[in-house]
Amino acid sequence: MDTNTPQPTEIKLHQKSRLMELVFSDGSQFELSYELLRVYSPSAEVRGHGPGQEVLQVGKREVDISNLEPVGNYAVQPTFSDGHSTGIYSWDYLFWLGTNRDTLWRQYLERLKEAGASREPGSAPFEQRPKSK
Repeated sequence: MDTNTPQPTEIKLHQKSRLMELVFSDGSQFELSYELLRVYSPSAEVRGHGPGQEVLQVGKREVDISNLEPVGNYAVQPTFSDGHSTGIYSWDYLFWLGTNRDTLWRQYLERLKEAGASREPGSAPFEQRPKSK
């Protein structure tokens, strides 16, 4: 963990709007959608085990956070309504997500479009695999 990263002083879950509200010790405030948190989960299931192994998350528009557990004094671990619960979100990572939220969201929408996939639940296409030559 980077000791220069501000620490959260407040974390609120807003179930109706599906937003996590974060306030950090430097005064920074972010609202991160549950969908953004889910599709950018730091878990190996989403990120893979190396560059190029990321798994595009589709159909997550209506995902909720059903539980949020502290992990030591450095992170939280949400349980999402789709059953995903293996991502541990460090303070550094949450601050990075907040700082880069708009860019990350645009990149996510572009990747969905390129894959012909959707944010809508139940509309996931078959897994995209490279065509053999």
